[in-house]
Amino acid sequence: MALAKSIGIVVKIANPGAVKLSRELAEWLNKKGVDVYSDSELAGLVDPIKPPPEGGLSKVVDVMVVLGGDGTMLYAARLLDGRGVPILGINMGGLGFLTALGVDEVYESLERVIKGEFETEERMMLAVRILRGGEEIARYRVLNDAVIKTTIARLVRLETCINKEYVTTYRADGLIVATPTGSTAYSLSASGPILYPTIHSIIVVPVCPFNLTHRPVVLSDTMDVQVTVGHDNPDVELTLDGQVDRPLKRGDVVDIKRADECVYLVKCNKKSYFDILRERLMWESKPE
Repeated sequence: MALAKSIGIVVKIANPGAVKLSRELAEWLNKKGVDVYSDSELAGLVDPIKPPPEGGLSKVVDVMVVLGGDGTMLYAARLLDGRGVPILGINMGGLGFLTALGVDEVYESLERVIKGEFETEERMMLAVRILRGGEEIARYRVLNDAVIKTTIARLVRLETCINKEYVTTYRADGLIVATPTGSTAYSLSASGPILYPTIHSIIVVPVCPFNLTHRPVVLSDTMDVQVTVGHDNPDVELTLDGQVDRPLKRGDVVDIKRADECVYLVKCNKKSYFDILRERLMWESKPE
């Protein structure tokens, strides 16, 4: 990797420790001749950090540093707008499947990043479109998942096709369509499978289905999933990466397939993915 001359920092503003650390990192990076940028909110709070230029952070930063949990990581991925800027995640949140490094490792990791001495891991994204009356009305990219659910405590009917072939009509609280990265998010809570994050697959998981034989399905990443909202369901919404909500109408079609763009995470050489799973899910450690 090339030397990093400009770094973006994204934090959860509600976390005072993350804001404090961002100031310390910005001062440390400035002394090493590295420019530091962030979104307008953090830049307004921390003097050494510059606000985003016209066109967004992805236009100027070589690497993005995230101080927070997986939610902050997803927000950072959205800020990059599909551009392949590597992201370094420092866990200052909860479970942190995406933010694998601890705070005590941040300076050592940034030293390597500045020198370009790091590798990245590719994570696939999903391209999500909303079709109304056959016309596209919205388009999104997600790293974790797209979730179609009712906004009230009622079953929703979701007619589901894969590659335009009818599969079934789910009667359920909702339907999750997730990436392998998202397999340890909402999909996991809905009894979906855990997939190794670099596998190229799409997961379809019904949420509390009425028919108990409806089970999660793992598809090739070349497949296209189309979900049509039932005409007897007036209160339905699409939630993207747990952060963006979009109301849906009866008969709307949500089209989901692999995106052309990917997210690139800075690899942590000290921990494997299975180390992270063991730690976060409290699996039994290897006997001494």
